[in-house]
Amino acid sequence: MASSHSSSPVPQGSSSDVFFKKEVDPSKHIQPVPSLPDVCPKEPTGDSHGLYVAPSLVTDQHRWTVYHSKVNLPAALNDPRLAKRESDFFTKTWGLDFVDTEVIPSFYLPQISKEHFTVYQQEISQREKIHERCKNICPPKDTFERTLLHTHDKSRTDLEQVPKIFMKPDFALDDSLTFNSVLPWSHFNTAGGKGNRDAASSKLLQEKLSHYLDIVEVNIAHQISLRSEAFFHAMTSQHELQDYLKKTSQAVKMLRDKIAQIDKVMCEGSLHILRLALTRNNCVKVYNKLKLMATVHQTQPTVQVLLSTSEFVGALDLIATTQEVLQQELQGIHSFRHLGSQLCELEKLIDKMMIAEFSTYSHSDLNRPLEDDCQVLEEERLVSLVFGLLKQRKLNFLEIYGEKMIITAKNIIKQCVINKVSQIEEIDTDVVVNILFWELQVTDILHSLKATLNIIHSVVLSVLDKNQRTRELEEISQQKNAAKDNSLDTEVAYLIHEGMFISDAFSEGEITPVAVDTNSQRNASPNSEPCSSDSVSEPECTTDSSSSKEQTASSAIPGGVDILVSEDMRLTDSELGKLANNIQELLYSASDICHDRAVKFLMSRAKDGFLEKLNSMEFITLSRLMETFILDTEQICGRKSMSLLGALQSQANKFVNRFHEERKTKLSLLLDNERWKQADVPAEFQDLVDSISDGKIALPEKKSGATEERKPAEVLIVEGQQYAVVGTVLLLIRIILEYCQCVDNIPSVTTDMLTRLSDLLKYFNSRSCQLVLGAGALQVVGLKTITTKNLALSSRCLQLIVHYIPVIRAHFEARLPPKQYSMLRHFDHITKDYHDHIAEISAKLVAIMDSLFDKLLSKYEVKAPVPSACFRNICKQMTKMHEAIFDLLPEEQTQMLFLRINASYKLHLKKQLSHLNVINDGGPQNGLVTADVAFYTGNLQALKGLKDLDLNMAEIWEQKR
Repeated sequence: MASSHSSSPVPQGSSSDVFFKKEVDPSKHIQPVPSLPDVCPKEPTGDSHGLYVAPSLVTDQHRWTVYHSKVNLPAALNDPRLAKRESDFFTKTWGLDFVDTEVIPSFYLPQISKEHFTVYQQEISQREKIHERCKNICPPKDTFERTLLHTHDKSRTDLEQVPKIFMKPDFALDDSLTFNSVLPWSHFNTAGGKGNRDAASSKLLQEKLSHYLDIVEVNIAHQISLRSEAFFHAMTSQHELQDYLKKTSQAVKMLRDKIAQIDKVMCEGSLHILRLALTRNNCVKVYNKLKLMATVHQTQPTVQVLLSTSEFVGALDLIATTQEVLQQELQGIHSFRHLGSQLCELEKLIDKMMIAEFSTYSHSDLNRPLEDDCQVLEEERLVSLVFGLLKQRKLNFLEIYGEKMIITAKNIIKQCVINKVSQIEEIDTDVVVNILFWELQVTDILHSLKATLNIIHSVVLSVLDKNQRTRELEEISQQKNAAKDNSLDTEVAYLIHEGMFISDAFSEGEITPVAVDTNSQRNASPNSEPCSSDSVSEPECTTDSSSSKEQTASSAIPGGVDILVSEDMRLTDSELGKLANNIQELLYSASDICHDRAVKFLMSRAKDGFLEKLNSMEFITLSRLMETFILDTEQICGRKSMSLLGALQSQANKFVNRFHEERKTKLSLLLDNERWKQADVPAEFQDLVDSISDGKIALPEKKSGATEERKPAEVLIVEGQQYAVVGTVLLLIRIILEYCQCVDNIPSVTTDMLTRLSDLLKYFNSRSCQLVLGAGALQVVGLKTITTKNLALSSRCLQLIVHYIPVIRAHFEARLPPKQYSMLRHFDHITKDYHDHIAEISAKLVAIMDSLFDKLLSKYEVKAPVPSACFRNICKQMTKMHEAIFDLLPEEQTQMLFLRINASYKLHLKKQLSHLNVINDGGPQNGLVTADVAFYTGNLQALKGLKDLDLNMAEIWEQKR
């Protein structure tokens, strides 16, 4: 009702002040208030045809209506079902079932907070401001308002009798303080003898509350009476509203008739055509669905046929396609509800069959007889199995192949050794080498493994290449689609009929042919029927996902087998790359296994020192075989295996130790038995030296017949120089060449050989020094004395070794890695040691003559005859010295040695002459000395090779002071 919103008069709709009406004189005629529009379309008007007749205060004011019904509020509080009034307030007001319990908040009522009124306050704030401004501008002045104010004052006086607690906006009896204030407990205490008084007090409280209620009801009734005119005005306005509604209804009816005629003439026929087109499309879809169902129904028999011919990839493709069709196009069909689970079980069975088939194939491939061509066994079968396993992500097939490979490699190597041992009667070093040679023939196994793994690797790379090309095509397609979408600006009609877009009927035939062009047609099974030739039914024969899934690309395996790479591969590029690496690692493992088996056999023969008993040629032969095997496996597998190389290096180190110890022991025995006499040089040693002069450091091959006829030579000729040597040095030269040749045959021991050779040369230098300079040969060999000839011969032997040290150094330098060039400094140290030794021998020869000069010249007297006996002895000893060393040392070294001896002679003669006070004064003593010196000079220059020797004998005289 309008009166429930405001106590002010009804506002005028056309007035500029839309909220309040100005005060008017009550004696004047009040203009009728314009009727308000009624929102109820069923209110009765002048024409009551077809409308529901409801009570109206206007038309039915003289007969009783529902608006005459009234009720007393106090009477409404009394329960008419009670037989008597209850004295207790709670039972009276709330009934006998009242129980003082806590009321649980309802779960269905929201918690209202101030935030819920925020939007309302924002909307009403502007109106409130206008209302307050109008109140200040137009205060109440007329009599009616004054009457209202007077009545309001009276009502206020009556309401002041009601306690303020009942007027509070937050009045609630569930508050304990409010409840105790309204109903004090003292009125209900019936303890003791105060029961009657408390009952009277309760009645008094009830009467007081009833009085408050009457005051409130009177004020409410008064307020309603003041607004009765507004109620009658509202009812009167309903007539005009009903006229408006009648006219509106007629206009709507006319509009609907026109629309119906337009629909019948212009739209009904076209819509009927569209309905027929949609119906036809639906029929075609149903027909294609039925054909697709018939094809899917033949999936299981077709899979069985494919499995019988080991076509695992075709069976898996058919299962995957059928499952996709079931999920996308045949979802919800009751007859196929169990087909999906059956296909899943069938797919698991195929996985087991493929693994078993691959295991059988691996056994057959690895245990077949080895041939020279190393062709792959049943290549098409292998390709099919690998594709099927990749499609199902069964990547553990390489582990199966690896296990079979290990077992097969062990058995084949073991059988090769057994077969070779069974064919011989006695095992010797040659047999061991031959066994190792047969064992190292496992390269045939590696060739066969590599051929098989190459096929598997090619399949993996084909799938990886197809994935990359597919990704590139998708990116190109997305770019083209984006460009096409940007260039097209299509206006779509959204004319809706029976809940469907009419544009769908036209666009469907245009969109799906594009999908047919970009996606190849799906082949559900080999027995599937071709799709309908109808242009509308073609799109229904395939889906985008299933057709794109079956796109294939032709690739070629190195063996010549063409394969079809399906896009339905569940492997990522990283997984395929890892799988390709694992295939290569499997080939590496095969090489390592063969090497490990060879190492095991090698170590089994090395436990009892059998390999150490091999001579140099046998060990070199074995080493070359093993190095050849290592190179062959490296060429096959692309990686050098270090196990056999390490074992070979270990055995090579042992061989080097034994090689060195044998030769060092041999050299030691030779030195201990060497008498330091000049030895004849056999022709083979001369040939050996000549081969070194030609730049070839190697032991020459023995020449049958010719060597026996050639006689030994007295000296060794090296690059035109003659070297008188002992037999030990000749054998030392041969030993040195054996070291160099061993380096050529076993390059891995170059550094060890260099160290050992350095040690051997140092040993020869030190031991020869002990035996000759240190006179050790007197006790070891039993020589009576160390002669000058022994010393000269030792010096010449050392010079021969020094001559070959640069050649040896160059030989090792050419075979050492650059980072180990620092080891060549050993040769520099050895050269220095040898030169020092040669210098010590020269000094020893000078010292021998020096002691002789000191002994003889200390007894020299200047007297006749001439030459004196002293000078005759000196010349005799000088001649013996010359005879001892001239044939051993070169002429230049002999001259240098005699110059040093002559210097020692002049020093001792000068000292003796000074002691005898003989001076160069031309006297008789001077003449005698001059004659002796002339005899000495002539005798010395008469020796071979000393004719041009500058003796400078004038230095024997003291300079005149």
